Amino acid sequence: MRDTTLIEDTTPLLANDTIVFGVLMICLGLIFLTSSIKSGFWNKFYKIVPALFVAYFVPALLTTSGLIAPEWITIDDAGEAVEQSSNLYYMSSRYLLPAALVLMTLSIDLKGVFNLGPKALIMFLTGTVGIIIGGPIAVLIVGSISPETVGGEGADAVWRGLSTLAGSWIGGGANQTAMLEVYGYNQKLFGGMVFVDIVVANIWMAIILIGIGSQTKIDKWLKADTSAIEHLKETVTSYAKKVERNPSFTDLMILGAIAFGTVSFAHFGADFISVFFEDFVNSLEAGLTRNIFSFLSSQFFWMITITTLIGILLSFTKAKSYEGAGASKFGSVFIYILVASIGMKMDLTLIFENAGLIFVGAVWMIIHAILLIIVAKIIRAPYFFLAVGSQANVGGAASAPIVASAFHPSLATVGVLLAVFGYAIGTVGAILCTVLMQLASAA
Repeated sequence: MRDTTLIEDTTPLLANDTIVFGVLMICLGLIFLTSSIKSGFWNKFYKIVPALFVAYFVPALLTTSGLIAPEWITIDDAGEAVEQSSNLYYMSSRYLLPAALVLMTLSIDLKGVFNLGPKALIMFLTGTVGIIIGGPIAVLIVGSISPETVGGEGADAVWRGLSTLAGSWIGGGANQTAMLEVYGYNQKLFGGMVFVDIVVANIWMAIILIGIGSQTKIDKWLKADTSAIEHLKETVTSYAKKVERNPSFTDLMILGAIAFGTVSFAHFGADFISVFFEDFVNSLEAGLTRNIFSFLSSQFFWMITITTLIGILLSFTKAKSYEGAGASKFGSVFIYILVASIGMKMDLTLIFENAGLIFVGAVWMIIHAILLIIVAKIIRAPYFFLAVGSQANVGGAASAPIVASAFHPSLATVGVLLAVFGYAIGTVGAILCTVLMQLASAA
């Protein structure tokens, strides 16, 4: 029998996903109830703090309090430690996210998206450069203060572990795994890097969500031209009003068929395509080339790609009229559930654990943010491009559409398209970043 004397039972008060889901839905209901009040404290509160941020932060508080948890350890009757986890994030990201994307994309004005111009791509690439140069700069800064924090030898070298953060923050999970394999970081220590990834990326996302509440002031300070964004929003909004109707039961069933039929087809296609490309990737010679193309074997990547393509194709058909029956509203409901499930992954007390690596990640993200702000100021890019460009890197396809849809449901596709591009360049960018971090750690 394993020795579990030093293993703590961390089972939360509410460990049943059915109960936790209900609690999260009650929280979301209360958030929207209070945000609909047009006077008094709540009116002033939501003018400062966006409802989307509250929907993210409240579940984090519940996790921090120990009421719920994304994962935990239970000691069974035999005295064995059993690792358990909630499936709510998986359900939200694999089922509700693609359903939301297709419903929000139905009314997309693709021409309007292209008319947004090159600033969205410029800000995305700026975010990528911020991650690439931010890593080595953070290593130099922290190394000058605490050399042991960024030290280590062989497979335990911290720069090897930080390479996985670079992969995650430019591309996504597949790129992160590729970097773990490329640089052979000690997998026993990898959990610490995942921890830094979750803490720093979630804090940064929270800051971006708070900024959405002040986007008008930020755009004014940036002297940004938001005309193309406003035109797209007005076009989609006017179309929605034009086809708006009281949805019949048939309308609701058809929306359900479109949403979850797409989810089904996207998973079906992603399973086959990812397996095909997994064989293709494995057939490549081990090394740089194989790892550059490793994202093609990601089932999540293909699920998001297929979903987005279906949504765009449907926007050229009569299915577009279902925006009038509330397609994007249902999509927004799914997005908020996803936000809540992401929020419950964040235990605020973890910020104080492994403070050294958290500090490295924080410095890294600050450099990423500063570069985005400088470039946005120079090219007069709206806050929307800054926020989505950053999240398409750091958050990937799960959170970029969340941030984009907070500005307007029709803009969710912009976040997805940029995030998919991030998968494509994630490994190459991460390798460049890692080479610089290796040099910085040796300095």
